[in-house]
Amino acid sequence: MQPDFEKAFGDFIDRREYDRAENALFSMVRIAFTAGWRAAGGDPPKPHKIFELVHKSDISDEIETDITPD
Repeated sequence: MQPDFEKAFGDFIDRREYDRAENALFSMVRIAFTAGWRAAGGDPPKPHKIFELVHKSDISDEIETDITPD
């Protein structure tokens, strides 16, 4: 592709309007998928936290893992 095109495209996807349109498209796809999932007899997805705020004092310095040493 041409450098002018790449710059213009990059500027386009860096705009707030693009983010809004992308979020709307994702929501429509998720709603359609959920409707199909339910129609096929699947359980609806359970709500879950997208993120959780934690205070740095609640964070351990140890790494939690289920890997056991040999």
